[in-house]
Amino acid sequence: MVLPLTEKYRPLILTDILGNEEVMYSLQLLVQNKILPHTLFYGPPGTGKTTTIRAISHQLYPSHTKSHVLELNASDERGIDVVREDIKNFASTVSLQGGQKLIILDEVDSMSKDGQNALRRIIEDFSENTRFCLIANYQSKIIPALQSRCTKFRFSPVCSDKVHDRISFICHQENIKITPDGLSALLSIFDGDMRKLINDLDGIISCYKIINKTHVHTVTGSIDKKEYINIYNSLISDTFDISYSTITHFKILHSIDLQSIIQEIVEVLINENIKNKFKILKNISDIEYRLGQGCSEDIQLRAFISCFKLNKD
Repeated sequence: MVLPLTEKYRPLILTDILGNEEVMYSLQLLVQNKILPHTLFYGPPGTGKTTTIRAISHQLYPSHTKSHVLELNASDERGIDVVREDIKNFASTVSLQGGQKLIILDEVDSMSKDGQNALRRIIEDFSENTRFCLIANYQSKIIPALQSRCTKFRFSPVCSDKVHDRISFICHQENIKITPDGLSALLSIFDGDMRKLINDLDGIISCYKIINKTHVHTVTGSIDKKEYINIYNSLISDTFDISYSTITHFKILHSIDLQSIIQEIVEVLINENIKNKFKILKNISDIEYRLGQGCSEDIQLRAFISCFKLNKD
């Protein structure tokens, strides 16, 4: 069975994990001293939270990981009572090798407050011989009573320079040629989620033996940034009717909604030095709000174009 690239190239030790150097340094000290408190890892998806705790478990229990580590999804649809029973069965048994056990609970932030309070009691009941690592995307969705029982580590997105080297390494190992424009295109769709990027690469490799810009956009369904620049230039320079026709055609061609287009155009706009930029951005924020409220997309498209036409002079 062929492993997905995300698993094949998942780092097994802390020093191999990209980014979050300060977090890795602190955790490395804990591992070296064989001290692991209850921890809360939080941050955006694909930033290495699960990979990090798995690396820690491999370093703490190199020869008996299975008997010392239990990984669960805290939002298990079977309910907190089933999760509690799994934890109880695991934590109440004594390992022949001795030492504390580790329970990894993912997606804690998707639990209800009642579920999190139940989890708090679980941690209290089994803290004597078990350490818990809670993983979440949003710290704000974790109740204070849980947060106060954990040492918190925030995971940030990895910078693109380091991602560049990792993607090049994977392609070399897989004997896949990636062109410079293919690598640039792949990095241009990177939004901080390393797992998603490697999954995208996996999909491209399954279709092509040479990766170029066209292959990246074809497989991922992403759009070349130059096309958004062309739309921006139309908004600045063309008549209202031409801009309307350009964006309407673009939406149909790429099956994309107006809100996604606006987000990309704003990225272009904030890097430009034009008159009334902040007024345009304020008007665009109002349009985004109305789109979120379910207002007509066609009317909001016309309003979006008007932001540029009315404020360019």
